Amino acid sequence: MSPDMSPASVRTTQTTAHRGDVERYRENTIAAVRSAVEAAADYVEIDVRVTRDGRAVLLHDATLERLWGLDREVSELDWADVAALGEGENRIPLLADVLTVVAGTPSTLLIDIGTPEVAAVAVEVVLDSGAGAQVAWCGVLAAMQVVRDLDPEARIWLPWDRRDVPSAEVLASLRPDVVNSEYVVLSQEFVDAVHRAGLSVACWTVDDEDAMRWVLALGADAVTTNRLSVFRKVLAEGAAPWEHAPAPTRLAGAELRAAVVVARELAEWANEFTRNADLGDIRTKANAADHVTAVDVAVEEHVRQVIAERLPGHLVVGEELGGTSAPGVPCWYVDPVDGTANLANGVPWTAFSLALAVDREPLVAVVGDVWRGKVFAAVAGHGAELDGRRLDLPGGTPSGLEGKMVSTELLNHSPWPGMNEFVDGLRDRFCTVRVMGSGTLTLAGPAAGRGAGAVIERFSPIDHLASALVVREAGGVLLDDNGDETVWPESGGILAAAPQYAAALYDVWSTARRR
Repeated sequence: MSPDMSPASVRTTQTTAHRGDVERYRENTIAAVRSAVEAAADYVEIDVRVTRDGRAVLLHDATLERLWGLDREVSELDWADVAALGEGENRIPLLADVLTVVAGTPSTLLIDIGTPEVAAVAVEVVLDSGAGAQVAWCGVLAAMQVVRDLDPEARIWLPWDRRDVPSAEVLASLRPDVVNSEYVVLSQEFVDAVHRAGLSVACWTVDDEDAMRWVLALGADAVTTNRLSVFRKVLAEGAAPWEHAPAPTRLAGAELRAAVVVARELAEWANEFTRNADLGDIRTKANAADHVTAVDVAVEEHVRQVIAERLPGHLVVGEELGGTSAPGVPCWYVDPVDGTANLANGVPWTAFSLALAVDREPLVAVVGDVWRGKVFAAVAGHGAELDGRRLDLPGGTPSGLEGKMVSTELLNHSPWPGMNEFVDGLRDRFCTVRVMGSGTLTLAGPAAGRGAGAVIERFSPIDHLASALVVREAGGVLLDDNGDETVWPESGGILAAAPQYAAALYDVWSTARRR
């Protein structure tokens, strides 16, 4: 372990220039690397790929299109073709040439590797170089294992985008100096545990000023950023402002992608399991109309087990087994069988509901339409789909409800206050009402064009958050009791509708509730 990164010493957070000094020069060029060195960056992170003829070059993307205007993969081109792009120091350089730039300076070249094959080539270049540059390695786990196998003395930054601490087996195999995580997975507990293990904590890529302050307050030892000048300014503030920086609420890219995969797999599994499993003993909870079956419990237990194994550190709040959320911690809200009364009575109309949120920001949602074997899915900011078909509700001028259909649900097993008036108001508009027995499917329905809209009188994130995110990402309108747009009401109910019907439906709902 390098002395200046030792958790045992007085800690001075070090700066990692992401792909060089990209505030001033094109990324992964000699100009960007040289500028970062001159700016006294402690580490200069670069990305390495390999040309067709086996030369290690600096490039992040697989293709040359984004930065160099050539829609070809670098692996399809020889070094001579790549060298012809750009001019002077603003061109794609060889790794060997960049080692020369860093040699003899206090800066360390942090080489980011994406595949084991590239790792083998890059390690050979470094070991054969006589430049004497300080080098460290980061990248995917398999590539780091190749680095360790080829160079027992290599300084390795362990890639770790999980919220639990790396296992003893992983640490023993790679013998890293640093645990390197995307910054949003950090927590005080994680940083402290890594330090107790005798390792340092690095994080990437931190460009927001408040996020910089937050990771500094946690005790990060190295911070990767695209904004060297801004990070230096934040460092100069001292510790006092750092303590009040808000924690980030989003998930890391890798963690978010894993969550999307896990959610879809769980929905598909729950659909299949629920259709085929033995209901077992059918019990009741609050009253004779409040059912629970062995299927409810088995599905929720499976969800909890999978999330614990594949997304450690995430919390679960469920219909059957409870749980609590915590500030800043990813939390899944699950109703294993929404519409258990239907299931218990042989009515094939139930749903599986699963939503991931951090605080009150929903990020991922799936709704299993069990008896059709279909899955609604949504990711915040990325749209919604039904079995791979994109859901995109058309806009249009406001329209009445004549000839349309609207869904609602009972409140527990009773009409909700104003429900009779709500039905009467729709009747007067020649609009049909359906009460099908699954709030999850009722609320999600408008996203797929199943009716003009839906009203749920009492919102619960366990039952309804997944459907609400699906509707929002499909372009639908979500309103609370007060007519304010929201995906997660503070209290009361929620209305979901295609845009052209939202105003008319809210008018009927709000009028009914006032009577």
